[in-house]
Parts: sequence; C-alpha cells; structure tokens
Amino acid sequence: MRGFENIQYNRSLPLKYETDVFIAGGGPAGVAAAVSAAQNGAKVFLAEAEGALGGMGTLGLVPVFMEFSDGVHFVAAGIGEEILTRLRDAGGTGDENGFSIKAEALKRLYDEMLIERGVSFTFHTRLIDVVQEEGRVTAVVLAAKSGIFAVKAKIFVDATGDGDLAAWAGAPFEKGDEQGNMMPGSLCSLWTGIDWTTADRDTTQKRMLEKAFQDKIFTLEDPSLPGMWRVGAITGGGNIGHAFGVDGTDETSLTEAYIQQRKRLLEYDNYFRNYLTGYQDMELVGTGSLMGIRESRRIMGDYVLNFGDFQNRAVFEDEIGRYAGPVDIHAATPDKALHKKIKQAYLTDWRYQKGESYGIPYRTLTPLGLKNVLTAGRGISTDRSILGSVRVMPGCFITGQAAGAAAAICALDDVDTREMNVKKLQKALKEMGAFLPNYREDG
Repeated sequence: MRGFENIQYNRSLPLKYETDVFIAGGGPAGVAAAVSAAQNGAKVFLAEAEGALGGMGTLGLVPVFMEFSDGVHFVAAGIGEEILTRLRDAGGTGDENGFSIKAEALKRLYDEMLIERGVSFTFHTRLIDVVQEEGRVTAVVLAAKSGIFAVKAKIFVDATGDGDLAAWAGAPFEKGDEQGNMMPGSLCSLWTGIDWTTADRDTTQKRMLEKAFQDKIFTLEDPSLPGMWRVGAITGGGNIGHAFGVDGTDETSLTEAYIQQRKRLLEYDNYFRNYLTGYQDMELVGTGSLMGIRESRRIMGDYVLNFGDFQNRAVFEDEIGRYAGPVDIHAATPDKALHKKIKQAYLTDWRYQKGESYGIPYRTLTPLGLKNVLTAGRGISTDRSILGSVRVMPGCFITGQAAGAAAAICALDDVDTREMNVKKLQKALKEMGAFLPNYREDG
C-alpha cells in the first residue's frame, strides 16, 4: 500500500461540555470510573461510541464474568460487588453459579447506575482527537450524530480499552510480544434451543474436536475452545473461535476479522449440533456488535505491572486494589504444541491458591508524559503476561473504580495526577468498599 497523502482540514468547533472529569469509553472500566468519580463529588461526562454501556459484557456478548474473588476475599469489591449483586437480584445471571451474563439486563443496570449518580453520558459519541499542550490535555474532540464538538475537563480518563486517548495525546505504549504478535480476538455469539439438562459442559465441549478436525469440518484447526456458557433456560453464550492476527487498533484488520468470524460460526454450529450432546436443536440468534479484543495497546505508565509481581503476590505502598485472576494468555497462532504448553502453564504456574492475590499500584494508571490523564481497564501499564489476568471485567472494575476516584480528587483539589495524595485516594476507595488489606490510614 502506498503512503497516504496529507490534507489540511481546519474548522472551529463548538465547546459542548465543560466538566471536572471526562471519561472516554463506557465499558466496565469506564462505568466504574464514572460511578466512582461522581460518588466522590466530581461533575462527570462520559462518551460512549456505541449504543449501550458495558463494552464486552453487553455489546460484545461475552457470556460470563471471570473471577471476582480470590476464593476467600471478594477482591473486586466496591463497585464490582454492587454490579454483581444487583445483576443477580435482577435475574441477569442465567447459570447455576450466578456468573453468566444476560446482556440486556446488564445494559439496563449500567444505565441505572450512571443515572443514579448523576453522570452525564451520551451514546454514539466517539473520541476522534485529543488536544494537548506540554503534557496537559486541554480538550478532546468527539464525533456524534449532532456533529463534531469539543469537551474540556480538568482530568481525562482513558477507558477505551485500546488506549486511544492516551496514545493520541503522546503517551508511549507497547503492543504484543517482541515480534508484535498479539492474542487473538473472538466474536462472541448468542444461541437458543440448547438442552442444558444433557448438554456437554466445560472441557467436555472439546472432546470431539480432533474427530471434527479429521472430518475436515473446520477451515482452520483451532485447538482452543473457550466454550459455550448457559445464560438462560435454553440459551447459551458462545466464546468460540479465534480471530488470529486481528489488530484492534486497525479498522481494516477488524473488518476482515468480523467477516471471517461470522462465516466460521457456521462451522461451530455444525460441530456443536452434530458432534456434541444437547445442542442438536440449537440456533444462532446473533453475534456481538463488538469484536472481543484481548490485547492491543498497553499504555506505559510510571510503573509497569509485570509477571514477577504476579509470581511474588506483590504488595505496593500506592496499592489501589488487588486481583487474583489467573494469567489467561491465548496463543497468537493455532499451533497445537504452543496451545498445549500455554494450557499447561494456565492450569499450574499461572494461577493462585485460595486467598492469594497481587497488588495493583496507582502508578500503573498514570501515563508517562501526561499530567492530567489516567488510564483504566485493559490499557493500563502492564507487561503482556499479567495483562492476561487484569484485562477481564472484574479487573476493569477495580482499576476503573480507582481511576474515577483519583480523577475526582485531582479535579476537586486542582492538582495533577502525580501531585495527588495517594493516602487520600486509598481512604476514599476503602470508604467505597474496595479490597485494600494492606492500607493503613496512619501510614
């Protein structure tokens, strides 16, 4: 492809909002950040590019939450616990264990939580540019149905998942491994007509994969099958099939992946119907309007949380939460030997015993070179190994809650993100119910 030509495009934009805290993205991290910032007294405006809050758990149709607990303690406490409790009370979890997701119920819950806290937010409002001067973001440019407009804020929270705001403002980032390889994505799906009384569950859903490979029903022999989860009486959420090589920061790559994965779901339809039990009458209802992206930009911050911290069950003075989920890395290629190696590590070295967890320092939320920007969710400062743990929804609730509270404190105290009193942040988080067992108010 030849290089792009540049054109000059200048126009005056209306300043539509001025606020204390601006949040880009209404996924789980953005929702938690908005609720937290508002709960701590800030005026908040959140821009969501799609038609609902929730990101992967709603628009992406990811069928199940990952670990909220370390087996002893509820580590995603505070806003995360409120979300899970209220969703269960509303009948929004459809499996026996209460961790699956009915997407429509979760959409309504997120709407309610932001409205209750007085958060201003709009859908179909996409971040398209960032204005910054000497490391300070002064405004963001948004595109919506009403046109293009600007928003000014004291503190900006990047909850885009891909680190768009921070990267466009000039923060350094990393993507993938040393060769740039990233974990594959998945296009999740919703199915009906499943007989859950007889259906293969969990690892038994993989029992006929090799036979199906021999029968050549798949155009790509993907040895990994995260699975189909029960999300209702006869419905299931499918996290099935991988989009290898997809780059969540490139629209051409994403377009190709959506087209490919929608076709490949017909092959999984064949597999579940004809090789497993309980799925003979299943029917595809729909696919996610968002591709499930496991890995893209990791914004480099003042501290890079790393696999050594996972191994050491690290404790930090500026801890804003602790998490316990296993390191869940999906192989970048469908290589069977690599898949087997990763699976073995996932089942042994990459998970904890009950009661164990690692700390997440505030410094992972502060992008290098930026004075009034915080990150939350999948784009925080990590290496790619521990990203495989903290990227999931309960992890996003933890970092979003902390980023929102920090943003409110910085905005109301009129200080930069590095000038903020971390003890004050930790105290605010404790008052919200966060799990901070190492925090001592007296220092």
